[in-house]
Amino acid sequence: MDLKQNSGTKCAIVGGGLVGALQACVLAKQGYEVHLYEFRDDIRNQEHVPGKSINLAMSVRGLTALNLIGLGGHVAEEYGIPMHGRMIHKLDGSTYSVPYGEKEQCIYSVGRRYVNEILLTAGEKFPNLHYHFGHKLSSLDVESARMTFQHGEKLSEETEVADADFVLGCDGAYSSVRKALMRKAGFDYSQEYIPHKYLELCIPETEDGEFAMPPNYLHIWPRGQFMMIALPNQDKSFTVSLFMPVETFDDIKDEATLMSFFEHNYPDSIDLIGREKLSRDYFSTKPSMLISIKCKPYHWKERVMIQGDAAHAMVPFYGQGMNCGMEDVVVLDEMMQKYPGDRLRAFEQYSKNRNPDAEAMCDLAMYNYVEMRDLTARTSFWLRKKLDTFLHFTLGWKWVPLYTSVTFSRMRYHLCVENKKWQDELLERWMFRAGCGGLLCAALVAYTFTDSRTPRFGGGVGAGFATLAAKLSSRLK
Repeated sequence: MDLKQNSGTKCAIVGGGLVGALQACVLAKQGYEVHLYEFRDDIRNQEHVPGKSINLAMSVRGLTALNLIGLGGHVAEEYGIPMHGRMIHKLDGSTYSVPYGEKEQCIYSVGRRYVNEILLTAGEKFPNLHYHFGHKLSSLDVESARMTFQHGEKLSEETEVADADFVLGCDGAYSSVRKALMRKAGFDYSQEYIPHKYLELCIPETEDGEFAMPPNYLHIWPRGQFMMIALPNQDKSFTVSLFMPVETFDDIKDEATLMSFFEHNYPDSIDLIGREKLSRDYFSTKPSMLISIKCKPYHWKERVMIQGDAAHAMVPFYGQGMNCGMEDVVVLDEMMQKYPGDRLRAFEQYSKNRNPDAEAMCDLAMYNYVEMRDLTARTSFWLRKKLDTFLHFTLGWKWVPLYTSVTFSRMRYHLCVENKKWQDELLERWMFRAGCGGLLCAALVAYTFTDSRTPRFGGGVGAGFATLAAKLSSRLK
């Protein structure tokens, strides 16, 4: 890419979270004049940053994106805590582990704030990247890419107008940039709140400063209609996320009902968290809603584009929200490299190619909630996992389990879904044939021999087998 060609082009990025901060660095590296606007103050100067979950699971897609600016190796090798599988906590307190994939494959537990901070710091090395903290977008003219911001101490004392050649909206699920796009004809939008909320708790380090549970796992307490998960933190604590239907949260009104609920559903977690801490943390925080958003197209002409949660907010149950958002940066970079000097074509191809993948991932995230809270406790689920692992080991990349393709590869998300679909259909045919084979054997015995052990078919066992096989063969063709 011709960096001199980009040097006169001004890009405004709205939203300084993980996706926005990364995208700002990548465009600055390409020579664009980049202005990043964030409604919060600089999080590097804040003691506490309110908002989403403090820890995340980073996999291949996120690390690939970080490697665009040379940070993937640091996060994976020096900072992130590797998680090689799920640790399932049964109701009786016993546990068992299930690996995610091959021995060396893992995902990394990372702190949202830390990753955001190192991205902002990385951007400071680019003289053509300018930060504007405490700026809240109040209006956007998508035709001219002219923006109006509220800023000042309370974000309402002053207004500021800014222009750009193009605007990238990385401002989250409740995106102001997306709202501006929604006023344009032909923009499709849908959202869904699931009937469950989540609340975060914490398992502290032990008295001797160690992890209270094995740290190299994502811990899951599957309980049918609800579940609890825990990810390790760098300070030896675990962030615990409790997911439940709204009515279940509503039924817990005081310490007595809370303790009764945990004693019945998560008895082994009480001592890990501590009774007093559990009660204090639970009632000091309100449960949060979970939303899934789909929309298209992601752009308006060559002027405006949305990325990350602004384009495809998803529920957190596949651990791909951050990874998908960061991969947006990779895909846009690929398109802009493919069509240098033709931003309209790059934006059009980005929308066309990225939308089916993002929507597929939104659907997979919904599906995985059922898997994590319910199916992980079923024998049939683990039998399928073992079969998938065996076939992947035997056939290599000719048979790739769904989780492997999503988490440990950059296979397009919608192709991951299609890949699982044909695998399911093939296994169903195998199971049907195996079932028919069992029935065939039983029928063969029944039809071939009488009680006196004499053949019923004139031609004996061979003739009886041939007759039944012919009938069954006609069904399987």
